[in-house]
Amino acid sequence: MRSRLITFIISLALWLLLSFSLDWPHLLVGVSVALFVALSMGDMFTDSPHKWFSLRRYWWFIVFVAVFTWECLKANIDVAIRVLHPKLPINPGIVKIKTTLKSETGKTFLANFITLTPGTLSVDIGDEDNCLYVHWIDVKTQDPDAAYKIIALRFERILKEVFE
Repeated sequence: MRSRLITFIISLALWLLLSFSLDWPHLLVGVSVALFVALSMGDMFTDSPHKWFSLRRYWWFIVFVAVFTWECLKANIDVAIRVLHPKLPINPGIVKIKTTLKSETGKTFLANFITLTPGTLSVDIGDEDNCLYVHWIDVKTQDPDAAYKIIALRFERILKEVFE
C-alpha cells in the first residue's frame, strides 16, 4: 500500500510538472492518471518506497542525466564518423557485462541507457547471473570485466546512488 501511495504522489507531481497548469480539468486528469498508474503498477515501481523521499537521490539523478548526455554526444559523434568514413573498422558483436546493481529498477535503467547510447544495444538481462548482454558496434574486448568498464561503469556508479 505504501509503495502505491509513493507511486501516486510521484506520478501526480510529474504530471503537474509536465502540464504546467493547475486548473481543474488538468488536475482531475492528473489525479485520474496517477491513480491508475498507482493501482496498476504501484507495487512494481519500488521495493523501498521510503527511499524516494531522499533529496540526495534526485541530485544524483540530475548528475546521471548530465553524464548520460555527455556520453550520448560522444557516442553519436563516434557512430557518425564510422558512417561517414567507411574505412574505419566496425567489429560488431555481443558482449557479456556483469553488473553489480541489485535492484531491478537500477538494472532496467542501466539496460535502457545503454540502449539509448548509439553504438550499443542491450539484448538481454540475465536474471540468474546478474549479467547484461550488449550488442556493440565495435567490440574492443570480449573480456566481461573490460567490457563492463568501457560500456557500463560510468553509468552504474551513479545509478547505485539513485536506486540502491
